[in-house]
Amino acid sequence: MEEEILSKPYDARLMRRLLAYARPYWRWVGVSLALMLLASVGQVIGPLLTKLAVDRYLAPATNRDLTLLDPYLSQDPWTGITQISAVFLVVMVAGTLSQFGEGYLMMQVGQHAMFDLRRQLMEHLQKLDIAYFDRHPVGRLVTRVTTDVNALNELFSSGLVAILGDVFVMSFLCIAMLRLSVGMTLLLMGAMPFVLAVTYLFRRSVQGSYRQIRLAVARINAFLQEHITGMSVVQLFNREAAASAQFEKSNRAHMEAFKEAIFAYGWFYPAIEFLGMLALAGLLVYGGWKIQGGELTLGVLVAFFQYGIRFFRPIQDLSEKYNILQGAMAAGERVFQLLDTQPEIVPEAKHERLPETDAGIEFSGVWFAYKGDDWVLRDLSFRIEPGETIAVVGHTGAGKTTLTNLLLRFYDVQKGSIQIGGVDIRAVDPRELRRRFAIVLQDPFLFTGDLARNIRLGTHTISDAQLREATRRVNLLDYVEALPGGLGHQVRERGAGLSTGQKQLISFARALAHEPQFLILDEATSSVDTETELRIRAALDQLLEGRTSIVIAHRLSTIQRADRILVMHKGELRELGTHQQLLAARGIYWKLYQLQYQDQERSAS
Repeated sequence: MEEEILSKPYDARLMRRLLAYARPYWRWVGVSLALMLLASVGQVIGPLLTKLAVDRYLAPATNRDLTLLDPYLSQDPWTGITQISAVFLVVMVAGTLSQFGEGYLMMQVGQHAMFDLRRQLMEHLQKLDIAYFDRHPVGRLVTRVTTDVNALNELFSSGLVAILGDVFVMSFLCIAMLRLSVGMTLLLMGAMPFVLAVTYLFRRSVQGSYRQIRLAVARINAFLQEHITGMSVVQLFNREAAASAQFEKSNRAHMEAFKEAIFAYGWFYPAIEFLGMLALAGLLVYGGWKIQGGELTLGVLVAFFQYGIRFFRPIQDLSEKYNILQGAMAAGERVFQLLDTQPEIVPEAKHERLPETDAGIEFSGVWFAYKGDDWVLRDLSFRIEPGETIAVVGHTGAGKTTLTNLLLRFYDVQKGSIQIGGVDIRAVDPRELRRRFAIVLQDPFLFTGDLARNIRLGTHTISDAQLREATRRVNLLDYVEALPGGLGHQVRERGAGLSTGQKQLISFARALAHEPQFLILDEATSSVDTETELRIRAALDQLLEGRTSIVIAHRLSTIQRADRILVMHKGELRELGTHQQLLAARGIYWKLYQLQYQDQERSAS
């Protein structure tokens, strides 16, 4: 499972690729860095102003250091404190606005960068071979585009610049503290080894938890996608309890992993707080002793207390940012693994074009296997003349649908060739090839949206008049006109609420509206009732007229008027001829016909 790949805490190569998505918004990043720098300086100025107020007015010290503000401050204590308070207020407001601006801009950068990444992922997914989706569950691919991209967004919005901000704050604080008192700075630093040890233990603890959380989320997404899609089967076979029990395992694994992470956070922050308080207690003892000896002012001690509190806060933040960074590295590794997966079926640099009209289809010695040497098609050769309707029949697993998958170049043949108008389809741009075809499947797929959108499928050159004409010719117009919105009627996901026959007729209208050069009907009438089948049969003559067509069917009654019938058996072409010729040969087709005829007689009786 690719979710189990544990990324390194930091990968420079991945980070460079991630930063490339922020490059178009470098101005926002630059302004954000400037604002973050301003906010970091504000963290240092506040305690210095407190020191000035204490040493000049509250507990005047003769050995205090002079500051840039001294010439501008009043000698009157109340007036002077008011002036310092006003400066403090300005610094606080400026720091707050800077933090808001930095956070807002980086949120903008994150959202725009992830918008670009999601768009790239969607475009890339649509270019991948069908074989890729055979091997990868939909739920995991959804996780790539949602959960993993969200982890990367968190890196941009609250990770990268925030990490630099924490580093800057700690650096500025150290410089300011060293200028005030080297001894007290070293005392405060004495707690650092213990803080680093606690942080190391925390990171190790949450590292495993987050890995388990990511695994559980991926499994939950995959399980939900599969079982919600197949809910009718779950309910039909009363598998609700079994499905719930299976889901509970992944759900409980997710909960337990989160509980471990919560426990780690529960002890980490109090531990850091405790170490910080110990350091401050040491400062109080040491500072008091220095003040008694006249080597330190009270203002310096008060400032160090404020610096101490601010010094440990970035350490806590850096630990949190570390987890964000590690999660982003793992998510980035999986996302880029997907983006680096290249389709095998790609257009050649100098591709050929298919003839616009009068093009026949020829299979020449075609061998194909989905895996290894388990051949699904064996040495398949036949030719379909321009305008001819060919029917393909055979037992389940005979290779009928595989034949059309190869023709549409969803897969490439291992041996032999498929030519259209004398042009090998491997030399043709797959988009150009598929543009010439329309296909009606056994299980019609409808998208969320109105009927017009489902028939057009993005082909904006199809006018409303052409849509109505297509629905009329497939005997669907009376149903469409009975709907409240007509062609604007909203279709729910996968056509929920529509009968199988209605969805099938919409698929026929879709095929007809695109005016294809070639037509494929793959078991297009096997799942409809008798009345709908009669409607479809009436539309087939117009649909097939003037087009080179391939009709795959189990119901032999639907293909009797085909120009020729191909009989497939175990991946081989065993018989070829018209309906009457094949019946007269008394071979495989005759046996299939007899079996269906007997079934129909038994059903009628």
